[in-house]
Amino acid sequence: MKKSNTNAYLALVVVSIFWGTTYLASRIGVRHTHGLMLAGARQTIAGLLLTGFFLLRGYKFPEKFVLSRLFVIGIMMLCLSNGLITWAMQYIPSGLCAIIVATVPIWITIFSYFLVQRTKFTILLITGMLIGLLGVGGIFYDYLSSLTNPEFRFGIFLTMISCVSWAIGSVLTARWALKINFLYGAGFQMLFSGVVMVVIAMLMGYSLPLDSFNTELWGSLVYLVFAGSILGYSSYVFVLNNLPPSLASVYAYINPIVAVLLGWLILQEHLNWTTGISCLVTLGGVYLVNIAVNRNKKQYGTTK
Repeated sequence: MKKSNTNAYLALVVVSIFWGTTYLASRIGVRHTHGLMLAGARQTIAGLLLTGFFLLRGYKFPEKFVLSRLFVIGIMMLCLSNGLITWAMQYIPSGLCAIIVATVPIWITIFSYFLVQRTKFTILLITGMLIGLLGVGGIFYDYLSSLTNPEFRFGIFLTMISCVSWAIGSVLTARWALKINFLYGAGFQMLFSGVVMVVIAMLMGYSLPLDSFNTELWGSLVYLVFAGSILGYSSYVFVLNNLPPSLASVYAYINPIVAVLLGWLILQEHLNWTTGISCLVTLGGVYLVNIAVNRNKKQYGTTK
């Protein structure tokens, strides 16, 4: 049990850092193709690699019941979440997108209460979440003037939908606890969602520029496949199966800090003292949320 928890916390660190970098990679990639096509290609390739690996090792094809639930989770967490986030980054900065995604812990805690009921609401937990959101609000404040731009508003709208979808998918993953190797299952989720997004993007008239080699596009795609999908998403699924949903969600507070810093350093996105201080406030919220969840686990026996 201790070893499993240790591995889960290490996986949470991987998710917190590497997923923060994928906002930068996606922002670069959508310069050259539609967000849904980029996300679809990313998940399809990663899904083929993961499922192919396990099938070659002799794993049996999952039952229809398991596949149907993997399909639902994949659509919620990758199509309606990752796909829409990638699309949104055609209109809003990568750092801001990551900041909005930081609201995911709020949604996960709410849906977890009604669907899983494994996390107790305490004053400390609510305080930590409010402090985290206060930090997020401070960062978002600098972008308020951009709301007059319809494309900017559309990008925020897509990101908000993705937050709710990701939260529901995360809670369903914990609630259903499918009897399948978590990496194998993640591969099918990626494959299902990737194919759906590619088809939708093609119906919208978009495609990958296969006739020419673009270093930024293909570098972005390769990074997203291996660092974002195979390493990052697989680690996240492992975390969901070994830690309470509300604790698993704290990565969403750390991702914005990584994304904002990288966006500022590499893409010259907006960053000032307000943003920097707000990031520190957000980290304070993360610390309180962690303490609250750990106390809940000891006091109420909140376990996965």
